[in-house]
Formats: sequence, structure tokens, C-alpha cells
Amino acid sequence: MLSYILRRTAYSILVIVGVMLLTFILFRFAAGDPAEILLGKNPSPLEVEQLRKDLSSDKPLFWGNWQKTEIFRSVRFNEKKEYSGMNAEGDIKHGEGFLRIDCGKLSFTRNFELADTKLSANIAFRGTFTLQGKIYFSSDWENKFIGLVGSKENLVLETDKTLELKSVEFFREYKTPWDSQLLASFREIISFSDVFPFLSFLNFGKTLQTKEDIRHVLWRGMWPSLFLMLPIFFGELFLGIALALVSTAFRGKWVDKTVMILAVAGMSVSYLVFIIFGQWYLGYYFNWFPVWGYGSVKYLALPVIIGILSGLGGGVRFYRTVFVNELNREYLRTAEAKGCTPYSVYCKHLLGNAMIPIITRATTLLPFLFTGSLLLESFFGIPGLGYAGINALMNSDLQMIKSLVIVTAFIFVFVNLLSDIAYAWADPRVRLE
Repeated sequence: MLSYILRRTAYSILVIVGVMLLTFILFRFAAGDPAEILLGKNPSPLEVEQLRKDLSSDKPLFWGNWQKTEIFRSVRFNEKKEYSGMNAEGDIKHGEGFLRIDCGKLSFTRNFELADTKLSANIAFRGTFTLQGKIYFSSDWENKFIGLVGSKENLVLETDKTLELKSVEFFREYKTPWDSQLLASFREIISFSDVFPFLSFLNFGKTLQTKEDIRHVLWRGMWPSLFLMLPIFFGELFLGIALALVSTAFRGKWVDKTVMILAVAGMSVSYLVFIIFGQWYLGYYFNWFPVWGYGSVKYLALPVIIGILSGLGGGVRFYRTVFVNELNREYLRTAEAKGCTPYSVYCKHLLGNAMIPIITRATTLLPFLFTGSLLLESFFGIPGLGYAGINALMNSDLQMIKSLVIVTAFIFVFVNLLSDIAYAWADPRVRLE
């Protein structure tokens, strides 16, 4: 058992690393520049630079000495428009994805100053231009990476002939190439500390909206989610198993048919219908329950009832299918032949031998005990992790969203390990090797 747990723990670490790599790729590549997303239209260059630093997106992705900067505004001439931070003089024409200059110049405004910073420009061009006293020429399209001489003045790119530009992008030197965005993502999970035990875990930083420590948000939101989801979990589990056993015991009769009709109907109704119906009729019309807030047990009663009813249909149908598959097994016929009571046959022998699929289904629901229900917490104003996740999505709080994704991955991996151990406990024939 111990050797199996150790092997599974090592395997789980690899799974967590894979989840982190996938999360990193999604948040850094698919989501684009987080600073541009969060700051909206027309942010100041200094705000963009500072937010990139706060999010560690000012570092190289994996390895490198240069990273994009807003000291000068980078531009891509892919459409005809006015570009901020740049002034053009001379005969200017827009082509298909490039800017053509005949005997003119481009002046880039310096937005702010960073001490001891080396700058470079990556210029995609064709033609001739002069920059800081040096002449550059190319008869075909070329990307030229040019080191810039330190100056507090504006940067001027000029030509006395013809120059075509696709883009001008500016970069600043990063002195520690190994300190990348990927490494910063791993340090959010585990990093060294000056105090015992000299390791610090889950350092996701601060939320982008409230500037609150994310660990405090996770800890505070976990408890409302647990108080909401634990009754739903156990209520749906035990009530679903009980109804499925009754339906199985009266298989083919009107009791079985009634239970299955109600179960399929419950599965067919949208989660939102349960919520709206409960809030309107039970909360507003009959005034039996409060419909918003989190202060005492009465605030959780209605969302718990809705959570149980909305998931009960699927649970009953699943458990009944499992029990029906066990009905023709020899051990049940032997138990009946030995004179066991129906209660013993169904609740001891049948239920005991059907525990493996029941455990499998239950463990898939366990992570949501901690992460909460997005819809229930949002509609009822319960300040759990589901509610925090919805707010993070609405406010584009990428740090909070990323922390929830990684914490959920940790919980899923841990729960899968527990489910394997539970298999061996429920069925002696299972060997953990």
C-alpha cells in the first residue's frame, strides 16, 4: 500500500506539472498580453509596464535577454490609422500591411525613463534608413535587431530615399535570462522561504481588482462553498442510492416506472429552471426562504434543496443502472436461497458489491465541495469560491482565475488517489500494486 501511494504521488506530481504547463500556455499565448486586456483602451505606457511587472509578464517566456517594453511605443503597420507615440513627416503612404516613406522620417516619443536599461529595436523593413547616425539598407524584406544608444531624447528614424516598414518593436535588456515567466509560474506553487519549513506554497500574489492576497481569498471562500456543497453532496448521494434501491427492488412495477420518469424529467430540466423556480415561488411568492445573502443556515436551505433536486435525477438513473446490472449475479441468488431478508439482500450484498462505480461517481463530485457551484453561489450571493470565480471572469482577473484552475487540479489529483484507496477498502479483490 505504501509503495503504491508513493508511486501515485510521484505520478500526481507529473500530472500537476502538466496542468501547470498547459495553464501557462493558455494564459500566456491564447489569452494574449494580460496588461492590454486588463487596462482597456488608451492606458498610459507606464501603467502597462508596471502591470506587466506585477504579473511577471515582463520576463522572457522561457529564456532570453530581451523583453518587450513600452519605453517607446511599438507599432505594426497592418492597417491605415493614427499610431500613438509616433509622428510621421514626409511623403507617407499605406500599402498592404506596410508603411511607405519617401524622403521623410518617423519620430518615436520616449514615454518614461528606466535607470540602467539597454534598449533595442526590431525593425521589419525594405529600403534605406538612418537611425542614431547609422545607415541601414536592404533590397528585400528583412528583420533588423538594432541596439540603441542610451538617450533621454526621442528616437528618430529617417530616410532620404524610399523606406517601407512592416513593424518597429522595442525591447529592453533582461539581465537574468533564466528568470522566465515559466519559472515564475512554478514559483507560485512552491518557493523557498526564510522561515521554517523554509518552503512557501501557493503564492499566487494579489488579485488584480482588490489587491488582496489570493491565498486569503481562497481560504475565506472555501468555507461558504463547503457549507453549501457538503449537504448537497451527501443529500444527493444518500437520497439517490435509496431511491435507486427502491426502484431496483420493484423493477418493472409502477414504483420503478414512476421513479424513473421523475428521474429522467429532472435530468431534462435545466439547472437555471430549478434556480429561478425556487427563488420565485419558494423565496418570493411564498416567502419561505431568503433568496440572497449568507448569514445563517436559513440562507443555505433553498440553494441546498435546489442543488439536491437538480442532481438527483442523474444520480438515481446511474445508481439504478449499476444495481440492475448486479441483479443476475450468483451471489444474490445464493443470498436469497439462504433465506436472507430483502433488506439484507439489497442493502448489504447488492449495495456492497456495487460500491466501486458508486465511489467513482462520488469522487468526481468531491472537488466541487471546495470550489463551489458557480451558478448557485452567483444567484444566491454566497461568497464562496464559485462566486469568486464568476467575479474574476467578469473582471478579467487572470491571477484569480489561474489560481482557481491550479487549486482545482490539485484537488482532483488528490481525490483520485483517495478513490483508488477507497476501492481497496470497498472490495477486497482489488489489489493496489
